[in-house]
Amino acid sequence: MKINIREDVLKDHNMVAKLNRETFKESKTLVINLMSSPGSGKTTLLEETINSLKNEYTIAVIEGDLATDLDAQRLSLLGINTVQINTVGGCHLDARMIAKILPEFELNRIDILFIENIGNLVCPSGYDLGQDFKVVVLSVPEGNDKIPKYPVMFRRTDLTIINKIDLLPYVTFSLEQAKKDLAAINPEAQLIGLSAQTGEGIEDWINWLKDAYLQCTKH
Repeated sequence: MKINIREDVLKDHNMVAKLNRETFKESKTLVINLMSSPGSGKTTLLEETINSLKNEYTIAVIEGDLATDLDAQRLSLLGINTVQINTVGGCHLDARMIAKILPEFELNRIDILFIENIGNLVCPSGYDLGQDFKVVVLSVPEGNDKIPKYPVMFRRTDLTIINKIDLLPYVTFSLEQAKKDLAAINPEAQLIGLSAQTGEGIEDWINWLKDAYLQCTKH
């Protein structure tokens, strides 16, 4: 006997994500799900982003890690509300985790909420957290093969950031090839090259965020 199971196994999870999205929309909070592999420079990018925007916007961060609160400590030093989630081995954040800690934020007073997801180019791509935009950070030392090798992640991103472009003279990475690979997988996605360490290109990212915030608050 053959049994066909058609119900989405993530149905309950997606219902929570929908509720999260409604909560964010009601408070007019822009929510960015920031994903990458380990070591891409997400936290450094967040530090530079917060320093660039904190005089104009109220910013908060949900920091996801398997263990420790080292990154959350770094961000807290900038004077923003940062809440740590440790998955204790789990390879991604999910909507229930986000919903559980939302009471720790005064969302009506937060303009931009960053969710720094677990460092992983596979698992986080499949889970809706209720965010407005998915942003993937790829660093040039990781190589040009990552976009074609992990198509699901890059197919679902709104923006891909190529970080550490200050290292381009020292590694075999091509920005043009990255643009071609991304366009082949996700023609609608944007790509920005920058260096969170030196600040080169950071203004393009900041302008993207400001435009995203305007989109968010119009609704």
